[in-house]
Amino acid sequence: MGEITALFWDVGGVLLTNGWDRASRRQACEKFQLDWEPFEDRHELIAAAFDKGQLGLDEYLERTVFYRSQPFTQKEFKDFMLAQSRCYAETLAIVDRLARSKKYLLATINNESTELNVYRINQFGLGNYFTVFFSSCFLGVKKPEEAIYRLALEMTQRAASECLFIDDRELNVECARNCTGMPAIHYQDPAQLERELRAMNIEI
Repeated sequence: MGEITALFWDVGGVLLTNGWDRASRRQACEKFQLDWEPFEDRHELIAAAFDKGQLGLDEYLERTVFYRSQPFTQKEFKDFMLAQSRCYAETLAIVDRLARSKKYLLATINNESTELNVYRINQFGLGNYFTVFFSSCFLGVKKPEEAIYRLALEMTQRAASECLFIDDRELNVECARNCTGMPAIHYQDPAQLERELRAMNIEI
């Protein structure tokens, strides 16, 4: 492994809570009194298109929730969706120190729909830390597909050996390593992350 010059970060589950995961969808069904199975079936059928930017938030909601009359508005439902996003302050503090050092290119590689991704970047000031966002909604490919890791390497003109990928999902970590040879950390908590970064001679 060469000297690390770039760090690629997952967002949901590492820097922030997951924006619209299964737990959030279950909470939405409880709050808005939706039947879970029909909603989740509809979600699963269009989730890939939603994450790849091929389907906007309004269309997503029309197909999963508002295909029938509801006693609540799209705005109420959207507000609930956005409210599920919260930051992990300890992990962001590590990113902040890395950004201030100016020694590394910091970027994200994440799966997220367009409106939610843009909201989270702006709401939590992620642009203060990261130079570029390799989001599934912008690239049209998503983890764990090999193409998203390859695009990140090609667009930053980095060799895999000088990059590090950080993700909380083991499959995403395995695919980054196996498909590109990129070193990777399976994120569990901030303390474990900091230990592993220091072990890899990343200056924090």
